[in-house]
Amino acid sequence: MLKVGFIGWRGMVGSVLMQRMKQENDFNGFEPIFFSTSNVGGKGPDIGLEIPPLHDAYDIKLLSSFDIIVTCQGSNYTKKVYPELRKNGWKGYWIDSSSALRMEQDSIIVLDPVNREVIDKGLSSGIKTYVGGNCTVSLMLMALCGLFREDLIEWISSMTYQAASGAGAKNMIELVKQMIFVSEPCKEAIKDPAITAIELDRILTERLRSNQIPCENFGVPLAASLIPWIDVPVEEGQTREEWKGFVETNKILQTKEPIPVDGICVRVGSMRCHSQAFTIKLKKSVSLKEIEEIIKSGNEWIKFIPNERDATIKHLTPAAISGKLDIAIGRVRKMKMGESFVAAFTVGDQLLWGAAEPIKRILKIIINYLRK
Repeated sequence: MLKVGFIGWRGMVGSVLMQRMKQENDFNGFEPIFFSTSNVGGKGPDIGLEIPPLHDAYDIKLLSSFDIIVTCQGSNYTKKVYPELRKNGWKGYWIDSSSALRMEQDSIIVLDPVNREVIDKGLSSGIKTYVGGNCTVSLMLMALCGLFREDLIEWISSMTYQAASGAGAKNMIELVKQMIFVSEPCKEAIKDPAITAIELDRILTERLRSNQIPCENFGVPLAASLIPWIDVPVEEGQTREEWKGFVETNKILQTKEPIPVDGICVRVGSMRCHSQAFTIKLKKSVSLKEIEEIIKSGNEWIKFIPNERDATIKHLTPAAISGKLDIAIGRVRKMKMGESFVAAFTVGDQLLWGAAEPIKRILKIIINYLRK
């Protein structure tokens, strides 16, 4: 029986992965073994099966006995353990949710509804390293994969509105703390029927600018505000998050001629779900009706929202999509720049299609491949 090791299953992405695999009975048919970096000998997750105590996630000899290793532990763990395993001659499959190996020549960024042909080619050619992509890139490709498949896209500008979940669990907790902090003095003030909006704004702004607001992780207030910078600076004025849009899109699709993708990445005060506003330059003019049909046909998770007010505000928001596998896309229309310019807006859950779901699915694909 195949042996599959899991590391980083307690973290935010890992816990969503465990939840999804348990929901779909994905732990059957192989031997799942769980590891820990800090609680060796402890109890593993409830997966509906009996499992042994936790093993040491740094035990290279033990890890080398596994057919597949799945890690959601993060880049630092990968950078420490992965080279040691390969140096020792391990020939197993490494599945990773972190960014550490995404751009390596012998790795494939996985998003099977979009690049299943690339994955199958990689498996048949002996590629053993499969990595989850950047969350906004994956969500963009899921939303627009029909247009990519038809080779209609010349370039894309993607302006992102990324949730706190993209920064980690500590940041999500900090956002809630900030919400509580900024709203506390407004609780009593709002009871006064004579209170004005301007006065409430003054009170709230004073709290936002207070040196008491919890900012250990974000560095600045996010509640009732936004942060137009994500990750570290790179060349040409981009942040690393913005740089990933171009390089990861083209690696996932294995494009012959690179498709330019660029924009500005912004952190906003939603807990889950990344949203993106697209300006899409098509290679040729296509009717709006045909564009809509191509988008709808992209994959089974597309939820196309008509460009109408009520439908948009009810269904094209993080509040509507959080916790769901739906990839909502709407506001699709031609732009004033010309017939080949299209606008669109999408929302997807960063912890599902942006993180855990591609890992869950590539594990299943590899297991099925090995059983042939």
